[in-house]
Amino acid sequence: MDRIPSFSKNHDTLECGLHVSMQMHGITTWDLRFKKPNAGDYISPKALHTIEHLLATTLRNSAKKDDVIYFGPMGCRTGFYLLTVNLGREEVLPLLKECIAEAMKLDEVPGNKREECGNYFEHDLDGAKAELKSYAEILERL
Repeated sequence: MDRIPSFSKNHDTLECGLHVSMQMHGITTWDLRFKKPNAGDYISPKALHTIEHLLATTLRNSAKKDDVIYFGPMGCRTGFYLLTVNLGREEVLPLLKECIAEAMKLDEVPGNKREECGNYFEHDLDGAKAELKSYAEILERL
């Protein structure tokens, strides 16, 4: 089997931040790296799930919603992938800052009812907000 592009990157050299993971068929895959890989600090499963709900909701309600294809977690629990069309870094960075700020204002997890989510018990709003706050600080330094 061919090695997929994300496994071809040296994860020991990846830093926290915002990186282009790949571009294919007009879609840009953004690496939202919350945690340094293999450093022993990972996003908890509950916070990861909640961040997915929070940012998927705010991104898909933003002014750039038609350019957002997908937002979801990395299995390694060090960050997320955001797939977009028609957006460069100069648009994605402020979009993320805006959507994180909106997510931080939410008092409940969107889509957190049994009929809306396949694992509605596994959420941690406070933990998610703490992770989002840390990532927002990383984005401010970029």
